[in-house]
Amino acid sequence: MYPFLFHPNLHTIVWGGHQLQPYKGLQTTDEPIGESWEVSAVPTSTSIIANGSLVGRDLVSVISEYPEAILGKAVNEKYKGQLPLLVKFIDAKRDLSIQVHPNDEMAQREHGKMGKSEMWYIIKADAGAHLYAGFKQEITPAEYQQRIQDGTITDVLADHQVKAGDVFYLPAGRVHAICGGILLAEVQQSSDVTYRIYDYNRPGMDGKPRELHTELAAKALDYHVERNYRTEYVENTNRAIQVIDTPYFDVRVMEISKSFHRDLRKYDSFIISMCIAGDCRIKVRSTGDEILLREGHSTLIPACIADYDVLPLHGTTRLLDAFIDNQESGMKDIFTKFFHRTTPSNL
Repeated sequence: MYPFLFHPNLHTIVWGGHQLQPYKGLQTTDEPIGESWEVSAVPTSTSIIANGSLVGRDLVSVISEYPEAILGKAVNEKYKGQLPLLVKFIDAKRDLSIQVHPNDEMAQREHGKMGKSEMWYIIKADAGAHLYAGFKQEITPAEYQQRIQDGTITDVLADHQVKAGDVFYLPAGRVHAICGGILLAEVQQSSDVTYRIYDYNRPGMDGKPRELHTELAAKALDYHVERNYRTEYVENTNRAIQVIDTPYFDVRVMEISKSFHRDLRKYDSFIISMCIAGDCRIKVRSTGDEILLREGHSTLIPACIADYDVLPLHGTTRLLDAFIDNQESGMKDIFTKFFHRTTPSNL
C-alpha cells in the first residue's frame, strides 16, 4: 500500500467556469468545468489511480481487493467494503440550482444509495460572492410549494456573504446552493443523489430545462431554522484544526510551513488529503514511500499506512484532510439520533 494519486476527473456543467483546469495544472479549454471529482468510488464516475504499482486501476476494484488495508477495519465493517466519502473541487461561475439531499433512510428507500450530508470549504471567492444555506424564516410545506410555483423560494433562504476559509456544513435535509464566483472544496457522503428544487428556468448543456425534483425535495426538506449556519473555528498555523466533526466524516484544515508529522492510525480509517494551496511531499514512515502532492490535487492514504510526514515545498502548504473518526462513532450515533438539528460547531 502507498498513497494513491488520481487521473483528472472533470465534469462539464452548465454553471461551471474555467478555474479548475489551471488550478490543477491542466490545459484550459472552453468547456464550463464545474466539478473535479478528486477521490470517487461512485460507480458512474470512479477515480483511476495515476501512480505506483496499481496505476491505471479503478479505485472501486482496488478497494475490493484490499478493503481492510485501504479503508480500515472499522470502516470496512461499517460500510461493507465501500468508500463512504466523495471529495470534489467545485468552480461555480454561475449560481447552482437550489437543492436538497436526502438522509440515509430516504436515499436507501428511494434509490438504494447512501444519503448525502456534505461540507464546503471556501478556497476563493469574488468580491460580493454569496451562497444559500438553510431557511432564514420558518415556512410550511404549503408555502414551499407556492414559492416554487411563483419563483420566490430564494426570498426565504439564508443568504451568506463568503470569503476564503469559510466553512459550511450541509446535513441531509438542509436547503442550499453555491452561487457564482466561488471556488470551494467539498467533502460529502459517497452519493450522487441531488434533488433540484429551483433552477432559474435556464437550459442545461443540451439546451433543455434540467429536471426538477420538487416532490422528492419536499419529503427530504428540514424546515428548521438555525441561528448560525456558518461553522466557526480558530485558524492556527502548523496545527491540524478540526473544522467538522459529524457521524459521516471528520475534517481538519492545516496550514504548515515546516515538516509536519501526521499519525492518524488510531482512527482506523483511510485519509483523503486535498491540497488547497502550495505543493508538498508526503512520506510514509513505515515504508519510505513518497509522493508529490501538487496544489489542486488530492491523495487517498490507506488506513494501514496513515503515519506520515508532510513537507511543504515552497514556503507553506494548506491541506484539507477528511476521514472517518471511529474512536467516537458510538457517541456520534447518539447525537445524530437525538439531536439531528444541532450544528457541527456545537457537537
